[in-house]
Amino acid sequence: MGADLTRINTNIPALQNVDILSRVSDQIAKHQLRLATGKRINSAAEDPAGYMLSRGLESRRRGLQVALDNVSNAQNILDVAEGAYANIMDILQTLKEKATQAADGSLNSTQRAAIDGQVSALITEIDDIVNNTTFNDNTLIDGSFDTAFQTGEKGSEQLQVSLGAADSASLGIDSIDLTTANGASTAISTITTAIDNLAQKMRTLGEYKVRLQSKQSNLSVAITNTEAVRSTLEDADFAREQTEVMKLQILQQTSLTSLTQANAAPQLVLQMFR
Repeated sequence: MGADLTRINTNIPALQNVDILSRVSDQIAKHQLRLATGKRINSAAEDPAGYMLSRGLESRRRGLQVALDNVSNAQNILDVAEGAYANIMDILQTLKEKATQAADGSLNSTQRAAIDGQVSALITEIDDIVNNTTFNDNTLIDGSFDTAFQTGEKGSEQLQVSLGAADSASLGIDSIDLTTANGASTAISTITTAIDNLAQKMRTLGEYKVRLQSKQSNLSVAITNTEAVRSTLEDADFAREQTEVMKLQILQQTSLTSLTQANAAPQLVLQMFR
């Protein structure tokens, strides 16, 4: 009976301080995690609505970034094709000069035959350019390239690109004959038509590039804006988090002191009964 009278069964102040310390420690751990990750929201439990919204924004940003990469890829392809078209255009201009030269009545058959040989070599060069103008194993300007580029985050946001053929047969110059004055005169008209034809293909390609440049600009702005919203919602405020940690550490130290005092109190009570 005397032993029960001198026993302190429940130390309420100590239990209260233990509870406070537990909650303060959890808060310190949460703020330190934010400082370590740079994120205000590290799990759905912290902010369910904010977490869901931030994940949606991150998904959108990634989709936009992939679309921007696709646009850059499309621009690279068109740059390659444009360079090849330009080289062929230069050759066509040379062919027209050769045909005009061969159409001159003062030339003899031997001279025209020599010019015709030069023209044949240039036409072969055109076909070589066409066959060697490729990107990721796709031949670009033989008339077979017809592709949809995904230029947005939605499935419907596509740019259909079709590049016209620029080989000698498609341009209608594969069988020109400069061995006679009449043949050379006909060739001038044929080559002029080919030049106009190729110029139209280059114009179409240029229109594709303008659309891609506009899309690139829009995507860049959308990515920046989306990331800004996500950052505001999800990223931690380092100054604020550091301040919170310092405040909580002071509270933690105060609670530890209170706990020490609370644990010592029963001993003082016991001493009174000695």
